[in-house]
Amino acid sequence: MRSEETKRSIIAAAEKLFGERGYESVTIREIAKEAGCSHTAIYIYFQDKEALLHALSMQPLQQLKVKLDALVVDGFLTSDEKLQRLSEQFIRFCLENRSMYAILFEVKSVRVDEAEPELEINRMRNQMLNIIVQVLKTNLNLTEGEQLLSFSRIYFYMLRGIVGTYTLSEETVDSIMTRLSNTFHVAFESLLLGFNAQLQESRKKQ
Repeated sequence: MRSEETKRSIIAAAEKLFGERGYESVTIREIAKEAGCSHTAIYIYFQDKEALLHALSMQPLQQLKVKLDALVVDGFLTSDEKLQRLSEQFIRFCLENRSMYAILFEVKSVRVDEAEPELEINRMRNQMLNIIVQVLKTNLNLTEGEQLLSFSRIYFYMLRGIVGTYTLSEETVDSIMTRLSNTFHVAFESLLLGFNAQLQESRKKQ
């Protein structure tokens, strides 16, 4: 029991310090001090700081992926509705975890089109992002290729921009979503209209 308690204390300390100061600037010794244990004790439970990153991140990311997967297979939703709800779910999750947003999605990250990332956390990140890519592919009636990748990146820029705008806000998640969900919807709808306009223009030139 004491062993599990120490492990939980280390994870809680890492979450607090990573959230406050960022992953790169925090040392193992500082985490140990915050957790009330020796720095050598951390290595009993975690190989290194990267292992702590995984311990903090994998469970919430897996929970998000389960929700996204459920939306994708919902036969009662159109591709437009799936894309809208996927976007809303992603935004809500990030705002609920705003102090850890950079840790969950940015630390040690790789390109979204990297097929087999080395780190498990990046495989999970890319799997989730690929869910949105595939729904966007269906929505726009596209095949795999540079155009889909380009549109997907732009779509992610929009998602990340929305989240980044409210990362430091003290407003509650429910308040943000109630107040701005329609605005978010219009933003993504406008983006899709722009994508479709570009596709129509490209097809005219072929």
